[in-house]
Amino acid sequence: MSTNNTHRPHDFLAGLSRREAGDFTTDRRVMALIGMSLVVGTGGAFAAWLLVSLISLVTNIVWFGRVSTVAVSLASAPRTLWMVVIPILGGLIIGLMARFGSEKIRGHGIPEAIEAILIGGSRMSPKVAVLKPVSSAISIGTGGPFGAEGPIIMTGGAIGSLFAQCFHMSAAERKTLLVAGAAAGMTAIFGSPIAAIMLAVELLLFEWKPRSFIPVAIAACVSVCWRPYLFEAGPLFPHVFNMNLPWWGLLLCAGVGVLAGLQSGILTTLLYKIEDLFEALPIHWMWCPAIGGLFIGLGGLIEPRALGVGYDIIAGLLDSNIPAKVVLTILLVKAAIWLVALSSGTSGGVLAPLLIFGGALGYLVGLFLPGDAGFWALLGMAAMMGGTMRAPLTGTFFAVELTGDISALLPLLAATVAAYAVTVLLLRRSILTEKIARRGQHITREYGIDPFESARARDIMITSVDSVNTSMPVSQFVEHLMTTPRPHRAYPVLDEFGALKGIASRADALRWQQGATDVEPTLGDVVSDVSVPFVHPEDTVGYVADLMLATDTGRIPVVESGGQKLVGLISRKDLLRLRHKAQANETERQPYLNLRKHPAPHRA
Repeated sequence: MSTNNTHRPHDFLAGLSRREAGDFTTDRRVMALIGMSLVVGTGGAFAAWLLVSLISLVTNIVWFGRVSTVAVSLASAPRTLWMVVIPILGGLIIGLMARFGSEKIRGHGIPEAIEAILIGGSRMSPKVAVLKPVSSAISIGTGGPFGAEGPIIMTGGAIGSLFAQCFHMSAAERKTLLVAGAAAGMTAIFGSPIAAIMLAVELLLFEWKPRSFIPVAIAACVSVCWRPYLFEAGPLFPHVFNMNLPWWGLLLCAGVGVLAGLQSGILTTLLYKIEDLFEALPIHWMWCPAIGGLFIGLGGLIEPRALGVGYDIIAGLLDSNIPAKVVLTILLVKAAIWLVALSSGTSGGVLAPLLIFGGALGYLVGLFLPGDAGFWALLGMAAMMGGTMRAPLTGTFFAVELTGDISALLPLLAATVAAYAVTVLLLRRSILTEKIARRGQHITREYGIDPFESARARDIMITSVDSVNTSMPVSQFVEHLMTTPRPHRAYPVLDEFGALKGIASRADALRWQQGATDVEPTLGDVVSDVSVPFVHPEDTVGYVADLMLATDTGRIPVVESGGQKLVGLISRKDLLRLRHKAQANETERQPYLNLRKHPAPHRA
């Protein structure tokens, strides 16, 4: 028997060991993730290039009859019956791919990535990695009013996940590489590494730890280094507005954000209302994308520029060279066909359309505000993105990186935070999480310090512990259990110096009774301190909870550091009290400075 609890073996804990106190739990394992993120970042960048090239190839073939990967606008596409037929055929192909390939290619990509992270252990299949970009290229290339960022986030994430699955890695480490691939893909398309990293933090990682943040940031940096060779260097829509707003001008910026937040709420609500209508149709969902394609084609007859990704529209809004009537038409038509097409279950992203919707609203409102209408369009884009995706920092930095105009940072922040506040108060879930919630999975996107990691064992332990002595005969202990009105399930066994020597439970007592001998044993004869899980007062409550799970026990003794003396005991009930205390900090409100305690003296 060991004479010092601090040197007891912990093999029975299945590798669980005490965590030293520190700001972070990251260890040297992160170096392996950093090395892998270099590969994943490169893969995400090339996947983005391949997707964009496929979109351009499909667009050129079906609309202009030529084989080319040069990006083109559909503004010059002829308004014939073929404009209606092409999107229908595209929707039909996507429905067949989803039916007989993988249903996970339906939708705009980000919810599927979130679901894989939270539910699927960050594991994606090779089939999704291939079918998602192909289906998105067909959808967008045949006129779908979508962006490429959602599919590339899904594809880049699949690359990171597949690469991680080739090694012995935990689900948390696979998640890191999945998100690293997603961030790399977004960075390659938009040239926005900071926004991609913030998107990872605000939407995908569901944590802020160096273990995940560092590899994701490195993957984004690797991707932006590849970008000049795959796409082009510099901002995607370079523009400097030089708006010298007075202090009250920020109120106007916030007002644009409020309008964008209301617009976001309306579009999100309509999207899922229309999706409910599609689900109520008496046909198989495979045919729904073709119905969505019909609406795309009819919208194209009204305004061809509403088809496709629409980067030319974003550039025109920022340059303030689109007539207001045309902007209004594009907004109404693109919003209508986007709502119907996305609700039908086709494949495509939401980011580029959100930029156009918010930009068009900001542009129209900006015609009545001081300064360049393009500046207000930029604010509308950022606010729409930040509010709809519930990612205000992503929206802010994304707009700065798109234009390269750092002077707009403060107005952008005011607009995106205002939109974020509106959508959080109006809608319980975002456009990204509503789909997951409808599948029965609830997501909480509020980060906070784990109270189990910030509290110590000494903060929750009870110090008045009912215990028994090693000299107590086993028969006396059994009698104590039988005669005590409400006995505990287990009792610490202490020697004459108060040192912990073991745990005696009701199950132990039953076993000792069955194995009774002629010699009356004492508790000191039958218990052992080698297999007793214990903690020290400075151990975190998180370690206590892990210890309870590892040893399948509900009571953990607390012994003094560097010794054997019992100083306390922790039960599951004490853990629940800590959680209750954390909830009380959020809900209980009371003043600590009572200004009415000493009223002013009465004057005649």
